Amino acid sequence: MKATVFDEPMLDFGHGGAHEDPRAGVTDYGPVDLGMPGAPTRIRVGLVGPAEGISGARGWLKRCRTLIEAKANNRHPRLFRGFPGFNADCSFRSELVFDDTWTRAISNRQLGRVLTKPVSLATAECVDLYHREIADLCERGVVDLVIVARPDDLQDDIPETRRSTATMVDTSTEVSSAHIDFHDLLKAYSLGWGIPLQVMRSTTWDPTRQTAKSRSRRSSSIQDEATRAWNLHTALYYKAGGVPWRLRRRSRDLDSLYVGVSFFHSTDRDEVHTSVAQVFDERGEGVVVRGGPAARKKPDRQPHLRRADADDLLGTALDTYRREHQHFPARVVLHKTSEFDDEEMSGFEAAVDQRHIRHLELLWIVEGSEGTRLFRNGVHPVLRGTFATITERRHVLYTRGSVDLYQLYPGMYVPTPLGIRPALTENSIEALAEEILALSKMNWNQSQLDGRLPITLSASRKVARILKNLPDEFPASNRYAMYM
Repeated sequence: MKATVFDEPMLDFGHGGAHEDPRAGVTDYGPVDLGMPGAPTRIRVGLVGPAEGISGARGWLKRCRTLIEAKANNRHPRLFRGFPGFNADCSFRSELVFDDTWTRAISNRQLGRVLTKPVSLATAECVDLYHREIADLCERGVVDLVIVARPDDLQDDIPETRRSTATMVDTSTEVSSAHIDFHDLLKAYSLGWGIPLQVMRSTTWDPTRQTAKSRSRRSSSIQDEATRAWNLHTALYYKAGGVPWRLRRRSRDLDSLYVGVSFFHSTDRDEVHTSVAQVFDERGEGVVVRGGPAARKKPDRQPHLRRADADDLLGTALDTYRREHQHFPARVVLHKTSEFDDEEMSGFEAAVDQRHIRHLELLWIVEGSEGTRLFRNGVHPVLRGTFATITERRHVLYTRGSVDLYQLYPGMYVPTPLGIRPALTENSIEALAEEILALSKMNWNQSQLDGRLPITLSASRKVARILKNLPDEFPASNRYAMYM
């Protein structure tokens, strides 16, 4: 066995600055699109929810315009950084703009009647209440994004053992359709409006709030206030059209595109459908494409695509990307959550060949460690970035682990590595694993160095969870911001 530890990948920020830590980079240099014509400097925010929720969310977001101090009694200042504020003079160099006419309150009386019903029905009717108000707000075309204060007492996300009316959630690699989720169903309903949503819990602005979910927990897992502010405002900036940071490229690197393929069940569970998440470039920009049907094959019981469907899926993604960005990439890297079979490989190769793209690399990423774990001397877990070759076709990569910059492991459980199984490669497996590590830093919903999956697959999961709620005849938005 051969093992190595990769350096933490660097990211690009404004003014040509670079840093390994997203929060330090934004604080020191600003977002990577700083000063560019498309960078959002004033973000018009709509608010939908109960009156108390609207007031709480708006009040906390206004508080976040200025410094939020780091966690009290903080022994790890690089991990628990203060939030410098979201305003025109620091961090993202942007500001949130509110107006009373951009709010839509949902009465407690309406919610009270709905929340007495069985949880699946209550979730669907809550989504309907919210969607009507969001539609009215979006039709006016006056906001850039909508913040949704979700109802405190909706029980759609309480674990099964604590709720008698739930349905079992599938824990396989595919996304289950058995569970109705407020966040996912509302986003599916709202895709047609073209305005991103940010769903907020009341515990974001007030950790002492008692909600259906907090009452079901034995202990609190709410992040400190500054970390909540970092994660939320990074997401808001991206959803408003901004680019917080991007992967660092060397001048000799090919123009690369990264594609993630995940699978989800149709709502009647008769078929397994496929989803391509946003097709990412180095800036984290790209498109979302919904694919055709997949089926489980008897030899491995994993979902696979027919040759024509694989060709159509990747070809449609590339054509959509070209319409958005006016060019094809020189290289395509495709990550998939199941093994590649001959039909799939042939279809993916045909898609790039037809578009005269010379370089294609196909990687099966296994979420389990395949029975292999690494240890190092002392009491700390292995370092993030630890890579090992088990056999020629089996490799493991720790995207979670102890972080040199933080001088600790920022997690609660013993980390497990990802399995990497190459199907078609041109670069070394070490170079491809380093790319996966870098892509784990491109998740706009978090700002710490603890992302487990590369954005190709973490995004495709989010997209799949929402698309399973969207009837086939309804168009899906191409913007990843609409799904996250």
